Amino acid sequence: MLLRLEGAVVVAAAIAAYAHLDAGWGPFAMLILLPDLSFLAYLAGSRAGAAAYNAAHSYAGPVALLALGVLGDMPAATGVALIWCVHIGFDRMLGYGLRYANEFGVTHLGRNGPVDPW
Repeated sequence: MLLRLEGAVVVAAAIAAYAHLDAGWGPFAMLILLPDLSFLAYLAGSRAGAAAYNAAHSYAGPVALLALGVLGDMPAATGVALIWCVHIGFDRMLGYGLRYANEFGVTHLGRNGPVDPW
């Protein structure tokens, strides 16, 4: 439950920061599902699929892009990074985590699906 709450906090903070950036909601709507294109790598097998999914759903990429955007005064990079953080946070909030190559439905947060909070 704590990791799901953490995801919700990331979603709220990234949306608030994006709204403050005033980058427009059109790009947000167009880019919010972009990391899920990494699922296509599963066509090359579970190992490639898990690696691509994890690369697109780890905070390392968006946080690095966020730092570049803020420090380099590049609002477009900052906006994309915040959208990416919203996507990952939303997935975590729903219980979807980084994937293991051996079984599709198992993530670092446990098995995908309904979770008993108690």
